[in-house]
Amino acid sequence: MKIVEFGAGTLRFLEQPPPKAPEGGFVWIYLERDALETDLPLLQQAAQALGGSPLLDLHLKDIANRSHPSRYDYTSVYDLVIFRRLATDEEVRIEVGDALPPADTPLAAFSRIRTRAIGFVVFDRLLVTVHPTGCDAARSFIQRFLGDVVQSEGMTSVARSRLPASPADLMLRMLNMMVDGYLELRKELSAELDQWQQELMDARNRGADWSALMSARNALHTLEDLCEEQNDAMQEWLDTQREQPSPTLAQTERDSLLARARDVVEHIQRVVHHVRRMEAGAESAVQIHFSAQGHRTNEIMRTLTALTAIFLPLNLIAGVFGMNFDFLPLTHASSGFWLTLGSMALIAVTLGVVFWRKHYLARAR
Repeated sequence: MKIVEFGAGTLRFLEQPPPKAPEGGFVWIYLERDALETDLPLLQQAAQALGGSPLLDLHLKDIANRSHPSRYDYTSVYDLVIFRRLATDEEVRIEVGDALPPADTPLAAFSRIRTRAIGFVVFDRLLVTVHPTGCDAARSFIQRFLGDVVQSEGMTSVARSRLPASPADLMLRMLNMMVDGYLELRKELSAELDQWQQELMDARNRGADWSALMSARNALHTLEDLCEEQNDAMQEWLDTQREQPSPTLAQTERDSLLARARDVVEHIQRVVHHVRRMEAGAESAVQIHFSAQGHRTNEIMRTLTALTAIFLPLNLIAGVFGMNFDFLPLTHASSGFWLTLGSMALIAVTLGVVFWRKHYLARAR
């Protein structure tokens, strides 16, 4: 369990939860999910002292659930937000193991989409966050505040504008950072999908990895459902803040908080829209692929039909002169063979030129 106290333009790390929140500030407690059961008595004591109410057993089960979907719930004292962030590469390797495809395989990025649940319990003067084991989200976020600081006797001074003004403000900043991870993921997924589409449209490419496409489609469906859950949770939280504003926040702080929340919701919606465009693009690529295959097949059949039409009169002539009659024209003439052969060649060349000008013998693309 880590404890950070945000004061008036300052922050500091504590060993134990303070008996009360600092004047004009709040306390942030973050811990890993595996340590939740061990630190639960101290956490409940801090929630009672700093927030005015312990956490409900139902909400404790929710934040302890590793696979819990994104959701929002509330009581008269605190709000509960569960948000699923993208798993890091190391977390994906630990989870998937040998089943993880190499990075150079088609649509490999789609198979690396894994998420982890983070729980936020937001009081007026206390924020409790529960992270997966080994999660760097909290530590990396603290580093943002410690980038340009001057440390003196355990107290870290930093400009007030760079510090969160309330627990809800800190939660929204963390959520915004997590959503930015999804925005960055869009670029990688789009690049791989575009490359796969180019390979699919290549006429010389005779093989298509349809199993990778099915996995990518499933990953996109999962990502869409995930972002919709996140959007619903944040939209419900935003509606609650509008209808029941916190009495401890000034109007300017409340307006800033709502603006930041709307920004998070807008980012989530951008991810949802982009995922839907990728799904539509994948479906269109498949339809174009089969249309192109059908078009190439039609061109091949047209060429074969034209070649058959060229040789059809030649076969007719050969069949006529192959009849077993004693008296046939040119049969006993010394020039009969050459006249017949020349006529056949002339017919073939004439039909070939006609079909070529009509593009019946055009090269298939």
